[in-house]
Amino acid sequence: MEQTISRLLQRTGLKAKGWNAQEIGIDETWAKKSLLTLVYPRDYVLTEKEKTSICYLSFPDSYSGALGDTQFSFRFRQSGGQRRPPLEEDVHYAGEAPVSLQREPAHYLGYVYFRQVKDSSVKRGYFQKSLVLISRLPYVTLFQSLLQLIAPEYFDKLDPCLEAVCSEIDQWPPPVPGQTLNLPVMGIVIQVRIPSRVDKPGSSPAKPLNQESLRPAPLALPSAHELDLFRCFQPVLIHMQMLWELMLLGEPVVVMAPSPSVSSEMVLALTSCLAPLKYCCDYRPYFTIHDSEFREYTTRTQAPPNVILGVTNPFFIKTLQHWPHVLRLGELKMAGDLPKQVKLKKLTKLKTLDTKPGLYTAYKTFLHKDKGLIKRLLKGIHKKRPSEAQSALLRRHFLELTQSFIIPLEHYMASLMPLQRAITPWKNPPQIRPFHQEDFLKTLDHAGPQLTCVLKGDWVGLYRQFFRSPNFDGWYRQRQQEMTHKLEALHLEAISEANIRLWLKDKSEVEVVDLVLKLREKLVRAQCRHLPVKEEPLQRVARDVATLMGALPPDLQAVLCS
Repeated sequence: MEQTISRLLQRTGLKAKGWNAQEIGIDETWAKKSLLTLVYPRDYVLTEKEKTSICYLSFPDSYSGALGDTQFSFRFRQSGGQRRPPLEEDVHYAGEAPVSLQREPAHYLGYVYFRQVKDSSVKRGYFQKSLVLISRLPYVTLFQSLLQLIAPEYFDKLDPCLEAVCSEIDQWPPPVPGQTLNLPVMGIVIQVRIPSRVDKPGSSPAKPLNQESLRPAPLALPSAHELDLFRCFQPVLIHMQMLWELMLLGEPVVVMAPSPSVSSEMVLALTSCLAPLKYCCDYRPYFTIHDSEFREYTTRTQAPPNVILGVTNPFFIKTLQHWPHVLRLGELKMAGDLPKQVKLKKLTKLKTLDTKPGLYTAYKTFLHKDKGLIKRLLKGIHKKRPSEAQSALLRRHFLELTQSFIIPLEHYMASLMPLQRAITPWKNPPQIRPFHQEDFLKTLDHAGPQLTCVLKGDWVGLYRQFFRSPNFDGWYRQRQQEMTHKLEALHLEAISEANIRLWLKDKSEVEVVDLVLKLREKLVRAQCRHLPVKEEPLQRVARDVATLMGALPPDLQAVLCS
């Protein structure tokens, strides 16, 4: 199979259609000739290395022999290729979407629908094909639902079906945070709301709109990106506190699973349990020995990197046994009415290919388990509580835990912001004060997580370890950028309220020209960075620029206008 794909890669020319020139396109050549069909944005110019990565990641490398349809996802590093400057709607999306749902700047996300069925007319004895959607948006629920609609039809009818689908997708509106989209495809309307960063964390998604006007009734998705968290965590409920800490601290984790669907869903579930905090480390929902980072991630000459790897090939048991945390999953089995829980085991036990399911680690948690929640979830299984309700319980627990951890950091960070009265129009705004870890830790006695969280344990030790992780660095950089933008906005507002004519009275031409250039730059930055400033102050500053220009001689005005 690999040789066949390699030959096809050498003669494949890419054509593309797209979701508003952003998110979806189609490689028509592969649809006719190969085992793999790609759907990808028209502005992506994939390198040969990236095409090869997609090929290997789109087919299970250790398929168990079970036939049928399966879905999974993968993520791989961008290796170069052509990039375009961001469109205006991209910039708007970046300013309005939650940090955890931003477009991937340096990685591609792949969503796969794989089919393997017996077929005596084929030399191999079975039909095998993958339909893959490539994007930079982590909308796993939306894209999986889309593939569920189009893949079965496409595998039966091939090109005409996919061409019609792409023609419909071409007409889709761009994703706008806070809006509910109606996305028609194959006689069905997918209805989904795109989350916004102003949404209240943990709130129920808005109800679908305009259902009465849509015939037939739309396929309303409860979320664009959230998985069934409870289904993923069923075998590890007794370890969810430990897994949350490992994610928070950005620890290297290997998820060994019986199939790509199990590995990818578990990896995505783990990274999502930190919401609303963004998981800032690398993660690979499905990773194979053919991945271009294989040597980088499996070397023993340095410590394992901050990454979560989802794997299925038993070869990784030996290759990655030096990693500090390995979660080995089996097929989901029930012990009576309860899911069989994987046991905590020592890393020294991870030696043979027949290693049993378990969480292999020497990690000691900083916080105690929430035994009450575990009992509620297990009782819910016994009483056959719907998975949606179980997932809601689990998601709310992780949300409250993360918020309890982050709120003290947010409060301390806010105290580093200069006072508004210190911002004056004709001086540069004051600097944000530096973050001192020891000063923050001193605030925990009277303003720590214990005020909002029932869990006991070594919170100070957990914070100290968190400060060393990429997640702290990512959170701090994001908050610092937001505060810097807020300072710039406040400075612009102060300038808009100042009396420009009074300032002009005793100023030289050089000072006036200098202020014109500075105010112009500030207006451009406000527009390009979508600073949190209203339109009225911006208009006043623009009028001030015109007033300053009017005070200059005609020759200087001409120079500045040019």
